Order: sequence, then structure tokens, then C-alpha cells
Amino acid sequence: MAIFRRQFLAAAFALSAFGSVGVSNATAEPKTVAIANFGEHPILNTVVDGFKAEILASGMVEGKDVVFTLDHVNFDTTLIPQMIAKIEATKPALVLTISTPVSQNFKNQLEGKGIPMVFAAVTDPIAGGLVPSADKSGPSMTGVSDAVNVEGVMLFTRKLLPNAKKLGVPFNPGEANDVATVEQFTQHAAKYGFEIAEVGVDSPNDIQPRVAALAAKVDVVYGLGSSLIQPAIAAVVAATNEAKIPLINNNTNMVDTGIIPAAVGVGYEKHGHMAGKIAVRILKGEKPSDIPPAYPTPADQSIMISRKAMERIGITIPESLADCGCIVD
Repeated sequence: MAIFRRQFLAAAFALSAFGSVGVSNATAEPKTVAIANFGEHPILNTVVDGFKAEILASGMVEGKDVVFTLDHVNFDTTLIPQMIAKIEATKPALVLTISTPVSQNFKNQLEGKGIPMVFAAVTDPIAGGLVPSADKSGPSMTGVSDAVNVEGVMLFTRKLLPNAKKLGVPFNPGEANDVATVEQFTQHAAKYGFEIAEVGVDSPNDIQPRVAALAAKVDVVYGLGSSLIQPAIAAVVAATNEAKIPLINNNTNMVDTGIIPAAVGVGYEKHGHMAGKIAVRILKGEKPSDIPPAYPTPADQSIMISRKAMERIGITIPESLADCGCIVD
């Protein structure tokens, strides 16, 4: 009986050990990273590309370690709750929320549900209620701001247009990012010899007529990184071109093709990489609350001037910028 008992225990131990090995060698399911975009747009798509590239550059393999899902609401805020429900049902390891409206809705609906969130393409995350302060994140959400250095914008504008006096800024009064940026322009304008003229736009259909009215009384217009303005930037540049007034946009899209005269702002591919770095830290175990929000430095901004677009509106690029390395034909 003793021999039989020893043989039984040995067999049971071996079976148990085999089972343990089988579990440890089981292939882990890849982590789902959900991307919640506001809509299809070249700028926002560039954020997505940079974000994914950074995660994969960390060594994670798509399909093995991580899988990406991508949803958007075609810039219709009423569809955001539906997108949230769809993404929540997939139980993602992390969600990238692109734009202020999308990020605000996700924070309100998923806070406390154990799903980490990283925001991007958000100018003022504090005013937007996404984080409590510039150096502190909430329990579930952190991210990267795309805030431009407003003083840097005005310094560049002064170099490009030495005689300009009035700088026009179309903005969405219902978007916290836009309001905060206009306030910064107003605060620093006198230092650079500018008077700020602003015009509120709360509907895509109103952009061209209101920008046209603004362009009639200013020397230059700046295109904010607004979720309302940027998707309709073609209408903005059409209005400014008609008035022979330069548009300085917050990103370089369409400057290299000669449509927009100039740009100074955040490089959005780099912006996506910044968000991706934060996501990697979270996917490796860090908590969003332990990662403060990130802000672009002047080195993260890019400048570009289109000679063709400037000539079209009758403006010569100053000699002082001839060697900037930022002029495209």
C-alpha cells in the first residue's frame, strides 16, 4: 500500500507540474489599444500614425503584443457616446482620445472604470477639465497638449510681416482650447506690436463668411488648432486669399503644396509620438496618475513658408528669412 501511495503521489505531482508548465507557456492575448478619433482629417491622422509608430518602436509587435482599433465620429459630437459604448465593450488596455470634445466625453463616462486614457490634440487640458494642473494628472487620464507657444507665433509673424499691425483670430467660443489660446494672444499682443481682432465661429457653415469679414480689417490671420477651424481650413484660406491677406496656420499641412502661405505650430507626427511614449509607460504598468501631462517645447514646433502662396497674395518674403531653411517653392 505504501509503494502504491508513493507512486500515486509522484504521478499526481508530475501531472500538476505539467499543468503548470502548460499554463505558463500559454500565449498571452495581445493588448487592445483603442484609438478614439474625432474625425478623418490629415492632421488627426498624423497623430494616429505617430502614436502607433512609437508603440511599435518600443518593441511591441502588432498582432502579437498589441492590436489597434480605430473609431471616429466624423466630427459629430452627438455620436461620441455611441463610440464610447463600443470601445468600452472591447475592454481595451488603453484608449487614445483625440481632440478636446472626445477626451472630455471619455473622461466623464469612463473615469473610475479601470481603463487608462491618454489624450492628444488637446490645447488646454486644464481648462478642458482633463487634468487638475499642468504637472498633475487624474486617476485615469493623462496625455500630451498640442499648445503652441503663442509668443513664438507672434515673433515669427512679426519677422514674416514686419509692418503688420492687426492679427485676426477666428475661434470656436464653445471650445475651451480656442478660448484659452485667444486669451494668450490678447495677453502678449502688445509686446510684439499687434492688436488682436477675434471672431467667434460656432458652425462650419459660418467659417468662410465670418473669416472674410475678419480678413477685411486685419493684416494677417492665424489658424488655431481648433477641432472646428482645422477641418475647414480650406474655407479659411479661401477667404484670406480672396482678401489678399496671409493665413499663418498652426500646422504645415497644405503649405508645402502652395495652398497655405505659412505655418508655425506643433509637428503633429511628433505630437503623436509624444502620446505614444506615455502609452508605452502605461502599457508596461505605470498608472496615468503617476505620469504628468506633457507639453511641446519650442523645439517641437515647426515653421514653413510657401513662396508660391505668398506671391499669389502679393507679399514678398523678407530677406531676413532667406536662410531659415523653412521656405518651400
